[in-house]
Amino acid sequence: MRGVLKAHALHTVCEGARCPNTGRCWAKRTATFMILGDACTRACRFCAVKHADPSSLDQDEPRRIAAAVKELGLKYVVLTSVTRDDLPDEGAGHFAQTVRCVKEISAGIKVEVLVPDFSARRECFEVVAAAGPDVIGHNLETVRRISGALRPQADHDRSLLALRMLRQVPGEHLVKSGLMVGLGETDTEVLQALAELQKAGCDIVTVGQYLAPQADGRQVPVDRFVDPSVFEMYRREGLATGLRQIFSGPLVRSSFMADEVYSTALEGASI
Repeated sequence: MRGVLKAHALHTVCEGARCPNTGRCWAKRTATFMILGDACTRACRFCAVKHADPSSLDQDEPRRIAAAVKELGLKYVVLTSVTRDDLPDEGAGHFAQTVRCVKEISAGIKVEVLVPDFSARRECFEVVAAAGPDVIGHNLETVRRISGALRPQADHDRSLLALRMLRQVPGEHLVKSGLMVGLGETDTEVLQALAELQKAGCDIVTVGQYLAPQADGRQVPVDRFVDPSVFEMYRREGLATGLRQIFSGPLVRSSFMADEVYSTALEGASI
């Protein structure tokens, strides 16, 4: 897997964000591609992706991702990115072009995209949705009370607005979001966030344990390790709000087992 990615000069969030599930996913020959470079214009205090001046846009990246997808024989592809506030369209067109290149390989390939908030610009979400992804996600990340301290260049209500826009723009996609716990929130606040996500129009929500990556010193420490029984409570109570699917557990990440989460959401089953 590493050889194919290196040969095509591609980045993955698996490596960039130091995901604990990398070995398991790569053994299944699945990966989450991170487009638009490996340097983020924002500096969230839970993330291992480097914060730096971004590189120029790599116009050939969508073609190389499609080539890697074909070489690996992937049937479900997840695309995420760093945030690119520096670009005129904040990377929306690059997302769309990558989706189109992957879909050209085979109509049967499912594509999930995890996008930034695009500064809540509806036209950016419309560009991405028009390319035909099967799932479009944007992570709320944490609860309202501590969001500002952890995401200083983002905004809790702007993220909810972005999700509402994703529900409203034309397309047959499901809408997905994700939360981390163990950052200083309470269980009551998590349940409130799940209700906010349902109201914003989400179909799928992931909930996982925050693990401090200790990448460059800006990341906050873990506040608590949530018991598995509490993750099950999040799932049960979240489904009660009307969410179609909740994938909740200590090692759950927004793109972990994304193909299975998508399938069960369509079928109305649990995972």
